[in-house]
Amino acid sequence: MNILERYHAMEYGPAPEARNEVDAWLAARDFGKALFIGGDWKAASGGKTFETSEPSSGKLLAKVSDANAADIDAAVAAATKALPKWSASSGYSRAKVLYAIGRAMQRHQRLFAVLETIDNGKPIRESRDIDVPLAIRHFIYHAGWAQALDKDFPGQKGVGVVGQIIPWNFPLLMLAWKIAPALAAGCTVVLKPAEFTPLTSILFAEICERAGVPKGVVNIVQGGPEAGAAIVNHPGIQKIAFTGSSEVGKIIRKATAGSGKKLSLELGGKSAFIVFEDADLDSAVEGLVDGIWFNQGQVCCAGSRLLVQEGIADALIAKVKTRMSRLRVGSPLDKNTDIGPLVDLTQLDRVKGLVAEGAKQGAVCWQPDAALPSSGYYHLPTLATGVSPANILAQEEVFGPVLATMTFRNTEEAIELANNTRYGLAASVWSENVNLALHVAPQLKAGVVWVNGTNMFDAACGFGGYRESGFGREGGREGMFEYLAAKLPLGPVIKPATLSAQPVEQADGSAIDRTAKLFIGGKQVRPDGNYSIAIATAKGKLVGEVGLGSRKDIRDAVSAARACKAWPEATAYNRSQVLYYLAENLSGRAGEFAARLTELTGATPKAAREEVDQSIERLFLYAGLADKFEGRVHQPPARAVTLALHEPVGVVGIVAPDTSPLLGLISLIAPALAMGNTVVAVPSERYPLLATDLYQVIEYSDVPAGAINIVTGRTAELAGVLAKHDDVDGLWVFADAETCAKAEAESIGNLKRVWSGNGRGLEWASDEAAGDTFLRRAVEVKNVWVPYGD
Repeated sequence: MNILERYHAMEYGPAPEARNEVDAWLAARDFGKALFIGGDWKAASGGKTFETSEPSSGKLLAKVSDANAADIDAAVAAATKALPKWSASSGYSRAKVLYAIGRAMQRHQRLFAVLETIDNGKPIRESRDIDVPLAIRHFIYHAGWAQALDKDFPGQKGVGVVGQIIPWNFPLLMLAWKIAPALAAGCTVVLKPAEFTPLTSILFAEICERAGVPKGVVNIVQGGPEAGAAIVNHPGIQKIAFTGSSEVGKIIRKATAGSGKKLSLELGGKSAFIVFEDADLDSAVEGLVDGIWFNQGQVCCAGSRLLVQEGIADALIAKVKTRMSRLRVGSPLDKNTDIGPLVDLTQLDRVKGLVAEGAKQGAVCWQPDAALPSSGYYHLPTLATGVSPANILAQEEVFGPVLATMTFRNTEEAIELANNTRYGLAASVWSENVNLALHVAPQLKAGVVWVNGTNMFDAACGFGGYRESGFGREGGREGMFEYLAAKLPLGPVIKPATLSAQPVEQADGSAIDRTAKLFIGGKQVRPDGNYSIAIATAKGKLVGEVGLGSRKDIRDAVSAARACKAWPEATAYNRSQVLYYLAENLSGRAGEFAARLTELTGATPKAAREEVDQSIERLFLYAGLADKFEGRVHQPPARAVTLALHEPVGVVGIVAPDTSPLLGLISLIAPALAMGNTVVAVPSERYPLLATDLYQVIEYSDVPAGAINIVTGRTAELAGVLAKHDDVDGLWVFADAETCAKAEAESIGNLKRVWSGNGRGLEWASDEAAGDTFLRRAVEVKNVWVPYGD
């Protein structure tokens, strides 16, 4: 046999990773006392345990303490007790603790990797080379933020006690993503790992003991749904950070509505993997292997939808099948294994059911001819072709090693197919033409876009989604903001709007010459129901009427806002010019608006003129910031740069307060417009004539039709309609507590970003009620990874 024949005959031999150290650790540990609360190891107060098993064999690994609500109470109490001292400690002190955690994890890196693979089922190469090093990187990276906090985040303080709930697909890495920024910000933590994969979190708690983490700063409670619900609903927790399914994310959003808790959700995805005809196909295939078969496809950002240009579809599919046939399915502790078992039998059954349903709906499902291990929860890599956009495999998150394939003809169709999903977590774009790739990336509704690569992560680069993939970011500067809060100057408690007595006497004979209409799509239009509301002066006299907006009027306004492309596509410089012009034209009518304020609110002429002048100044402020609140370029430790682009949220609903009715309205509309959003505004219910007087200013200030839409009416009713409307991307509500809570609860249809005053207004005239805090609410941060080099 010659050398060439020997080369072709070579097969991979077994290359098992030793597990003796992990087995010794498992044997020595009392998992009946696995709750780490206040620096001590405790059994569950109810005495319950749950079982965790090895996915590759189904064998029992441990019986672990199962926390109940009383245990969560104890953990929150410990975190609350530790909070004052930890948050008051210097950034340097917190940085030293974070660095000590990272260094201690480095010393036990192999133990973490093998334990993660045994408990989760992912191949040891992934645990060893990706999960554990990146988890360590997060702690060391965030040590730097801890020390730089006061300088880089002025006016921001840690939000308080944080409740964190993480999934089973990246048990250690998700723990690091959550705990590291929280500790850097000065928060204390109550974290609940997934029941399927509790073991590396227990080892991590041991690391916290050794690294000198003060007692109560980190609390780790194992448990199931009861423990998770207790964390979400606990009144002593100021923030919830959740990674998991979109369905559970919606439950959490509804449960926390009206509580005032800060919330970040990193949820499911159905990421597009787009291959253009000029792509390097061999590289694309290798990227695809990483995109969908990494961690058996149990990845929220898995590239599970392959979109390939028609001209190269056959060639690419042939290469994909050849590569699939060479993937090694087997023991996750074998260093040569590409695909290990799914995490549990329930997950295996779910994947099988979705594949069967996809085939029933017309997909052709192909699998390589390979034998599966005799035990464990294994599923062969699967390629589905002939998939229609409505097929379940194209729409639902499978969370398994299943790739759905569709073709496209041109760039526009590729973008349309990629965005044809309720999710918006990640995407990959493959093309040798970087101009094409960077043209497509900003048009994809995804929080992360990889160019000629996939599944690239780093602590310095934000990660998170749009739409039903959740909101908030993890990692990087933007991730730190999730654990910080700016102290906005609160105004008075807002009372629910009540039907006031109808004015019967008009102010003068000429006051009522018309009913002020709604402003939709750049036009003044009558309300759909043809009803109106009488508006009184401060002295109770009839001064005019406004249209009573309804669900149909909100629908029309949202449609107009969605159809307005001129505003979000305008350059930031052009937007700034329009806002400057709007301020200029408002200043030309300052006396008129001041008189209206005095008439409606009873404010003194001096106070009314001050509010108008402040409104003009605020327009000037955001006009000037429109082209200055820019993204960043992150430099991860890789041959790539990450462009953190600021993009508009989309259509933003704004419910303005009665207090400072002109300044409050403009303080909310202006930052949204400055960042390129289109707006549907519900002005003060009590003083809507100030908003209707703005129509004429808007009409001759070069504002594109549909960029600003104003619907007058009942605040609570219209806020609810905006919350339920799935074509509204963001909602800002400053109304009574009940209206705010309902808006948050009813926003779960598309998981829109809701900013609520929780029943309080702001001191709108203060400097703190303007600037970056508002602009951050008006943007999504999209991280585009661009590799370089050969």
